[in-house]
Amino acid sequence: MVSKSFTVDLNKPLVFQVGHLGEAYDEWVHQPIVSKEGPRFFANDTCELFTRTVWWVIPLIWLPVVCWLVTTSVQLGLTPSQAALAVVGGIFIWTLMEYSLHRFLFHMKTTSYWGNTLHYLLHGCHHKHPMDGLRLVFPPVATAILCVPFWTIVRLLTTPATAPALFGGILLGYVTYDVTHYYLHHGKPSKRLTQSLKKYHLSHHFRAQTTGFGITSSLWDRVFGTFPSKNGAGRIS
Repeated sequence: MVSKSFTVDLNKPLVFQVGHLGEAYDEWVHQPIVSKEGPRFFANDTCELFTRTVWWVIPLIWLPVVCWLVTTSVQLGLTPSQAALAVVGGIFIWTLMEYSLHRFLFHMKTTSYWGNTLHYLLHGCHHKHPMDGLRLVFPPVATAILCVPFWTIVRLLTTPATAPALFGGILLGYVTYDVTHYYLHHGKPSKRLTQSLKKYHLSHHFRAQTTGFGITSSLWDRVFGTFPSKNGAGRIS
């Protein structure tokens, strides 16, 4: 039985503690600790290593995969212009996936021990320690696992020639998302667009966490009414 008086010890590995918070987890995880020093997740050094990823690993690993996927579509019969159109379509699909995953999966409400634990690993840790630079992008192993069901869906719904380029566009959208997300936290934007994106995203962290679910674009927040208002209050309950 979860103790309502449970207190997380920040000096000990966190992952197997947070589940004990029960219903208090949601409030705890959305009270950020703004420090570039990230917490320890696991007592085991190997497990701990797999939770840390430097940002440049994402394009280094996945951009060659994107190129291979697009090339495969061309080899299977798509013209370069058709492949390019499929990539653009994939990027558009990603923007909706980005919004949907962030809003409905990353911000789901959990109260059970394992629900809290999994949510913390998936996204809660980012809200608790938003400036932890080594846990801002998604670990490649986890991305590869998540790619399997999405690739299966794309392959079932499209032609053999179109599927690789379309999925390549989705993967390119993901890479853009992850590096943009890192930049919004740790970069110093000098252009109006990037300054606006940073303000929009930091509002999600520090003012209205029930709004601003887009990262690379505010398109779907505007479509679905979750764009943050000027005073930081959300437009949804």
